[in-house]
Amino acid sequence: MCEQILGIEPASEDEKPKQRTSQADKWAMHYAAAAQYFAREGHLTVPRKHVETITVGDGQAQRDVALKRGTWVDNQRRRAATLTPERVEQLSKVGMRWA
Repeated sequence: MCEQILGIEPASEDEKPKQRTSQADKWAMHYAAAAQYFAREGHLTVPRKHVETITVGDGQAQRDVALKRGTWVDNQRRRAATLTPERVEQLSKVGMRWA
């Protein structure tokens, strides 16, 4: 109807908004970046302003994402009481110091 009356064409694939990332997916990306940092440095004593770049996506559509690693690690330490036991265990495996 919009196309016929107003002459508006549907949005192309490039013009459509990106699909939103769920909180679980965001946490998984940040965890992957923490694991990458731990594998490289051997610890999670991350400077607060540190930015870690990871590659996300499937084999065809990969992209690099810069994540504020230091801020995220600090926030996880502060929220330790509210994290699920699974997440606490995951972070402990990659060298998280809780105190």
